[in-house]
Amino acid sequence: MHPFRKAVEARDQTAIEALLADDVVFTSPVAFTPYPGKPVTAAILRAVMRVFQDFRYVREIGAPDGPDHVLVFTARVGEREIHGCDILHVNPEGLIDDLTVMVRPLSAAKALSEAMGAQFERITKEATGG
Repeated sequence: MHPFRKAVEARDQTAIEALLADDVVFTSPVAFTPYPGKPVTAAILRAVMRVFQDFRYVREIGAPDGPDHVLVFTARVGEREIHGCDILHVNPEGLIDDLTVMVRPLSAAKALSEAMGAQFERITKEATGG
């Protein structure tokens, strides 16, 4: 089991953040521009944990010692069931330096966009220490 999966399933925000490289880039399923840096990525992941309900990983793809991993998940956002995957790249130090999230169907992606939009002010404050 990938350490990121283990940390997410345990809802261990400290462990999740410890797995992120300082220069990690988060690519959102609902925003065009990627988010660079550990503070904003960690804040986004905390918000996702608040928004997703009944989250569970259902499959893991990638060699345990390889740099690339895909973690397939299901969850709910409000009344919408969402299917998605976390695409991870791990740097030579073993830290995640690229995290891309993809989700479907479109109706669930829209629900996720709305729910995350409601979290935006808190994400910004957490990321900037404000």
